Amino acid sequence: MSAHGCKRFTDQVAVVTGAGQGIGLATAWRMAREGASVVLADKAAGPAEDAAAAMRAEGLQAAVAAADLATYAGAERTMSLAIEAFGRIDVLVNNVGGTIWKKPFWHYSEEEIRAEVDRSFWPPLWCCRAVVPHMQANGGGSIVNVGSNATMGIFRIPYSASKGGVVGLTTALAVELAHLNIRVNCVAPGNTAVKERPTPRLDRPLTEQEQRWNSYFYDYVNREGLQDRPATVEEQAAVIAFFASSDASYVTGEIIDTGKRGTRIDSDFQ
Repeated sequence: MSAHGCKRFTDQVAVVTGAGQGIGLATAWRMAREGASVVLADKAAGPAEDAAAAMRAEGLQAAVAAADLATYAGAERTMSLAIEAFGRIDVLVNNVGGTIWKKPFWHYSEEEIRAEVDRSFWPPLWCCRAVVPHMQANGGGSIVNVGSNATMGIFRIPYSASKGGVVGLTTALAVELAHLNIRVNCVAPGNTAVKERPTPRLDRPLTEQEQRWNSYFYDYVNREGLQDRPATVEEQAAVIAFFASSDASYVTGEIIDTGKRGTRIDSDFQ
């Protein structure tokens, strides 16, 4: 159950991608506790299976779709597994993604750029394409894309461009799907505190130069927000759940920036 004790997703089925860790995992928990039957979609089956087992131990409804969402076949497989498990899809949260490297754009190789786009742009595009027929058959639904405030940032240009594409996907698709009673919105997180990831984004140690770039990047990110701390994954999940729920039934094509940039006033200013 949510912090407010409501169950906004009773009798609904929610597919959450990248649900094995981070914001996706927090969102899956939030929706399951608010009554949804949740499908945890993740390329890494182990963490998703562990999370689903923990949910079922609480008496919640959860299933796992292990698939590579950078491919249309993986997206179709995920939606088919959701229908097989629970018979319908009411909510899709396109959360999977996340930058792999942090460095100046001219230091990215061609392969690294392609890997960033494969990770952060194709999954929401393929999943939206795969889910629309199912939502149309059910008379409507809600899609929440997870973007990023990295569209105005440093050291993540391929990722930033991909997330800019997610914003465009959101605003244009909302227009196309409004007559089908399918809402499309986007949450654009900024600096968020995430626990150690069970599935690392990079499968090797950082070089000394990469460590220096990482240090500069995190110093930059920690100074950019209006609040004096990073968001929690639960705070991001709360905004995603709002967009997905009937509380936002008249909201579509919107982007909420949950990592607003700005310069804070000094704490001793009265």
